[in-house]
Amino acid sequence: MSLSVCHRIRPQLAKEKIEGCHICTFVTPGEPQVVLGKDKAFTYDYVFDMDSTQDTIYANCTEKLIEGCFEGYNATIFAYGQTGSGKTYTMGTGFDVTIPDEELGIIPRAVSHLYKGIEQRRQAAADQGRPVPEFKISAQFLELYNEEVLDLFDTTRDIEMRKQKSHIKIHEDASGSIYTVGVTTRTVSSEAEMMQCLKLGALSRTTASTQMNVQSSRSHAIFTIHICQVRVCAPDNETDNRLANSSSEVEEFETLTAKFHFVDLAGSERLKRTGATGDRAKEGISINCGLLALGNVISALGDRSKRSSHVPYRDSKLTRLLQDSLGGNSQTVMIACTSPSDQDFMETLNTLKYANRARNIKNKVVVNQDKASQQISALRTEIARLQMELMEYRTGKRMVGEDGLESINDMFHENSMLQIENNNLRMRVKAMQEAIDAQGARLTQLLSEQANQVLSRAGEGSEEIGNMIQNYIKEIEDLRSKLLESEAVNENLRRNLTRVSSRPPFFGSSGTFSPALLGPDPSQETSDIIEIAKKDLEKLKRKEKKKKKSPLALSEHILKTDDREEGDGEEDEEDAEEEEMEAEESSDESDSDLDEKEDFQADLANITCEIAIKQKLIDELENSQRRLHTLKQQYEQKLMMLQSKIRDTQQERDRVLHNMGSVESCSEDKTKRIKAEYEKKLSVMNKELQKLQAAQKEHARLLKNQSQYEKQLKKLQLDLAEMKKTKVRLMKQMKEQQEKSRMAESRRNREIATLKKDQRKQEHQLKLLEAQKRQQELILRRKTEEVTALRRQVRPVSGKVTRKLNPPEASQDLSHRAPAGRTYSASGAPNGARYIIQASCALILYHRRPVGVYSTRVARGKWQSLERRISDIIMQRVTISNMETDMNRLLKQREELTRRRDKISRKRERLLAEEPEVEKDVQSLNEELESLLANIDYINDSISDCQANIMQMEEAKEEGDAVDVSAVVGSCTLTEARFLLDHFMSMAINKGLQAAQKESQIKVLEGRLKQTEINSATQNQLLFHMLKEKAEFNPELDALLGNALNLLIVVFLTCVRGVINPVPVSKSSRGGSLQCIHIAEGHSKAVLCVDSTDDLLFTGSKDRTCKVWNLVTGQEIMSLAGHPNNVVSVRYSSSLVFTVSTSYIKVWDIRDSAKCIRTLTSSGLVNTGDTCAASTNRTVTIPAGENQINQIFLNPSGTVLYAAAGNSVRVWDLRRFVCTGKLMGHLGPVMCLTVDQTGNGQDLVITGSKDHYIKMFDVTEGAVGSISPTHNFEPPHYDGIESLVVQGDCLFSGSRDNGIKKWDLTRKDLQQQVPNAHRDWVCALGVVPASPMLLSGCRGGVLKLWHTDTLSPLGELRGHESPINSISTNSSCLFTASDDRTVKIWRARGSLDGAADVADAIDEAVSN
Repeated sequence: MSLSVCHRIRPQLAKEKIEGCHICTFVTPGEPQVVLGKDKAFTYDYVFDMDSTQDTIYANCTEKLIEGCFEGYNATIFAYGQTGSGKTYTMGTGFDVTIPDEELGIIPRAVSHLYKGIEQRRQAAADQGRPVPEFKISAQFLELYNEEVLDLFDTTRDIEMRKQKSHIKIHEDASGSIYTVGVTTRTVSSEAEMMQCLKLGALSRTTASTQMNVQSSRSHAIFTIHICQVRVCAPDNETDNRLANSSSEVEEFETLTAKFHFVDLAGSERLKRTGATGDRAKEGISINCGLLALGNVISALGDRSKRSSHVPYRDSKLTRLLQDSLGGNSQTVMIACTSPSDQDFMETLNTLKYANRARNIKNKVVVNQDKASQQISALRTEIARLQMELMEYRTGKRMVGEDGLESINDMFHENSMLQIENNNLRMRVKAMQEAIDAQGARLTQLLSEQANQVLSRAGEGSEEIGNMIQNYIKEIEDLRSKLLESEAVNENLRRNLTRVSSRPPFFGSSGTFSPALLGPDPSQETSDIIEIAKKDLEKLKRKEKKKKKSPLALSEHILKTDDREEGDGEEDEEDAEEEEMEAEESSDESDSDLDEKEDFQADLANITCEIAIKQKLIDELENSQRRLHTLKQQYEQKLMMLQSKIRDTQQERDRVLHNMGSVESCSEDKTKRIKAEYEKKLSVMNKELQKLQAAQKEHARLLKNQSQYEKQLKKLQLDLAEMKKTKVRLMKQMKEQQEKSRMAESRRNREIATLKKDQRKQEHQLKLLEAQKRQQELILRRKTEEVTALRRQVRPVSGKVTRKLNPPEASQDLSHRAPAGRTYSASGAPNGARYIIQASCALILYHRRPVGVYSTRVARGKWQSLERRISDIIMQRVTISNMETDMNRLLKQREELTRRRDKISRKRERLLAEEPEVEKDVQSLNEELESLLANIDYINDSISDCQANIMQMEEAKEEGDAVDVSAVVGSCTLTEARFLLDHFMSMAINKGLQAAQKESQIKVLEGRLKQTEINSATQNQLLFHMLKEKAEFNPELDALLGNALNLLIVVFLTCVRGVINPVPVSKSSRGGSLQCIHIAEGHSKAVLCVDSTDDLLFTGSKDRTCKVWNLVTGQEIMSLAGHPNNVVSVRYSSSLVFTVSTSYIKVWDIRDSAKCIRTLTSSGLVNTGDTCAASTNRTVTIPAGENQINQIFLNPSGTVLYAAAGNSVRVWDLRRFVCTGKLMGHLGPVMCLTVDQTGNGQDLVITGSKDHYIKMFDVTEGAVGSISPTHNFEPPHYDGIESLVVQGDCLFSGSRDNGIKKWDLTRKDLQQQVPNAHRDWVCALGVVPASPMLLSGCRGGVLKLWHTDTLSPLGELRGHESPINSISTNSSCLFTASDDRTVKIWRARGSLDGAADVADAIDEAVSN
């Protein structure tokens, strides 16, 4: 059984319509075929266009699978496609409380269908009095996340468990079926319970947001329903029924099991389109690896040339779980989901090719029964076969000859031949009747024309008279045919009446019934029917002869309306029959397929009409027979009553006469009175007797007609049965004719497609041959030059060298040395003697072993063919990649032009609404709009051409892939294989060397370019800042500065480095308190720290670099590298950047090409320049006498630097770059600190340590030595302090105990606290600018907003998928750094409007 493939095209999204995307798919009406691009067609079992509904997809794809599960067949349905193509929507694993019933997916509908089927089978068994079948339904829900099988029904599973190794094992039983160990299996008893389980598992599934899909599935989900059914064995046929009736009443039960896999595959994705980073990128790579393994399995099963090879089920756990579904015991349906937009053209093409390969997979589907049920079924089948053979022996179909051999009876063959002949005769009779009708119509036409000619000669003809004559003639012919039919019926009735009257009466003289009531003699009725058929045939012949008379005689006959009969001789009859036979033969020979089809339809219509008439007549006859039977019973009852009355009256009369004779004193009056009474009774009874006699006569008359009715009823029933058989035969013939025409049409379509493909193939081969010719010419020219050079080198050499050679060594190493020698000489090496020795070896071997030389030549030819094939594949892939790049570039241009078109349209509408009189501006906008539309049309045409070229290259690639390279390699001998391996090794080494050289050159050029860009960017930045300071006093300079800013934007955008990308605003985040507006990407590892100004952003990372970003342009300016380890803290002040790594603080002057001017150590030493530049590798160890520096902070004036090193804080005077003192007092390492300034100009330093305490230091200007804390905040936290932030007179602290505390700096006491503010460490705190809100971030990636006055929560969201390490703010935005290698820029509701200005500036810079 082949795997069924369905293709569904989702509707276009609103975003795609806004961006101007075109539809690149077209579904052929009435055919399961989709056309991609211009002419690339793919055919599947079902194709559903964009307007398809969920119900249609379920009815066509899944409904039959559920019914098969009730019969014990396994089933699988899985959805495949790119991310965002509608797989989860189609399968129904994504739940929404507002989803209507018509949008339910496959799984909810299948569950409902399953339980309705169970209820129907139970009800049917109860109605038939059979034992009710027992069902046991259980469910499993698995998730394959990063190649780990997870149980979605496991309620004890934590989110962090995804990163640990799963305990679920996959095994294979003796029959080859796959099962899992360690998975939760839930027994389900109702539809609602099953849906609750499905919902619970779906909500536990891993999902995330990407640039292509807001809610993207990040794992493969497999929902499995196990069905176990115990039911009474169903009888196979009537023989089994008779067997069961004859046997005992013991019921036989069978156990059927089935499993149904619903697989929702995660979408294949490209990282450059999804924009995935961090964990999202790892998930995408894992998803693509699993789908690649699935594609390899499908290729191994579907490719005819690879069916005998190994199927790599064990390459992935996904393919291992689906082993039964792909090539195993399962009815499998694949739904390929695609996008119709042209921006997803390559993804759609790959999906369609993927599905096309899956159509060739063959599954081995069997019923899942227990062993006892299988044995019982086999025995029942064998018994049925034997009983069928026994029945054939009894009926005489089979017979055993004298030699003991079985054979088929000749009577059976003769009966079959007679039936075929009977059918042929019926067809001929039908054809004769149609020929007679056609001749009658033609005769009518001729008579009317002749009459018109006669009238026209007399001068009285007109068109109306001609039409009237034609109608009269037609009516006369119809009446004549009806008269002949009436005469035939009358003659038949007269014969029947004569035959009935000749029969004996129904009642004899003795009062008993006649034997005729028992029915007529069968033999007599058969002869009567044959006689009637013969006479009807004679009537038909006479009727035909009448119609074939000369037209003139017939016209005179019609005009005179003479009803005389015309007698024809036997010769006329024979001539008519011969003419009919000739007409039939000629018509049979000249009929075409279309005429046969029309004849079949006409015959079918006539037979259907006759069947309806005959059926109605039979119903009337049966009703009349039932009425006759009822009357007969009534009359018989009345007759019996009257006879009983007569007997009673006679007895009473005898009794009265006896009494009268015995009574002597009877008066005469009394006698008269009694006599009168009896006379009155006698008269009444006589009247009743007369009525009954009349009824008896009527009854006798009805009985006479009964035999006629019975015979007519039998005849009509036979005719009806024969007509039904003819109808069935004609319908079969019509179906066969339709099938033949459909096959012929499909064959023609295939031939056309084959011719087109051959034409494209020939064109491609022509191009290949031309390229091959050019390559051969180059090779020939090079070889000629080599031969000429060799001849020059060989001439002065003596022949003694050849005789001194050792032949065995040459013969052993020739196959390796000769090619190497040729390669060496071709590369220009001067060693000519070595080449001469090898050539001499080749000459000796040529004379001694010609077979080896022949093998080497064959191997060389194979190597050249393989090399050409490899070159062709590389060129094809490079060309396709270039075309794809061009198409993506065109799509981006179209998107940009569409955005500009919408912007100009809105501007034009706004101008028309505000100032309708301004026509000049509107006219210019209209011209610009027309220009944009023309450019968009041109780009659309270019995109279509690019898609067509890609399709052509893909077809050429498929045709090239048809040439199996493995067949060439497999046909090699050992010597040839060694030869090919040597060449492959040399080619790989050469290519690797070339790649390494190119890579080193690229790195050198990138370094130069980077240095140049850094210098240029720094100089431009400094120039811009200097001009900005002077522009405050010079308006003209300010205007020029705006133009310079645009120029700087263009310069910065040309740098290919990190970039700040805008984040589209989703509907769910518009009403939130915090909104992500941009994201900075460029670090290769986790970002640990962040600092910001209004124009610049500084980030430090585990990749040992600190990057400087321009918030105006949205681009990276420079990267400060050369750190020994992770950059854990960064600060900026007046063109100086301070970065911390291990025990060193580097001071960078970004005005002078990002040069490190000082290096400070945790012990208080100051070094000029970069002391860490000598070490290029990562250094984890800290030098002796030094401590790890955790954080640094600058005082508000930027003159003093505080560095938390160990359990103390170093104080540095930045004006002299000297260490002036230490802040002492903590027992554990200082993890964080913050600096504020009091009213008298003192620095207020607040530190948080791992010893759970927060301390405050007052540092006056010029203080030296050790400084003790002025206050120790009580009560302490329950764990180490991770973050501190000051707002006015309040201090906020976040700790590893998951809590946040608010302290009053004036009173130096605790005001408020939130014990469990987060579920994990509070790693960072920040105050929202110009707003009474506090932002906190935890190690779980969650951000929360708090009101600074009450510490009440204002909202929360998942800011990052990884821990949040640092938070920084400027005058308008917030910045969060995370382990996912990104920095997100946030805007809070209620903050300054400057954030919108910054966002608009960045958006405009990126769009330009």
